[in-house]
Amino acid sequence: MGKVKQNIYNVLKGKFLVSDDAFKNWRMIIYVVFLLLFMISRSHSTDKKVIKIAQLNSEIRELKAEFIDTRTKVMRLELESAVQKKVAERGLLPSKNPPKKIKVINSKAD
Repeated sequence: MGKVKQNIYNVLKGKFLVSDDAFKNWRMIIYVVFLLLFMISRSHSTDKKVIKIAQLNSEIRELKAEFIDTRTKVMRLELESAVQKKVAERGLLPSKNPPKKIKVINSKAD
C-alpha cells in the first residue's frame, strides 16, 4: 500500500512531468490536449450547424404559410364574382344578350 500511496502523491505533486522519463509523458499530454481541442471545436461547429438548420426550418415554415395565404388571395381574386366587381368599377357590365354560337362549315368546291 505504501508504494501506491507514494505514486498517487507523486502524480498529485506533478513529479511525472519533471522526472527523467518526462518527455514521453509530455508527448502524451500534448497529444491528448490536441485531441480534446479538436473535439471541442468540432462540437461547436456541429452546434452552429444545428442552430442554422433550425433557423432555416423556421423560415421554411413561415414562407410556406405566406405562400398558402397568397395563393388563397389570388384564388379569391380569380372568382367570376370578384372579376365582375373589378370590371364594374371601370364601367364594364355583363352582356344582357347571351352569346351566339357560330359554326363554320367547310364545303369542298369541285
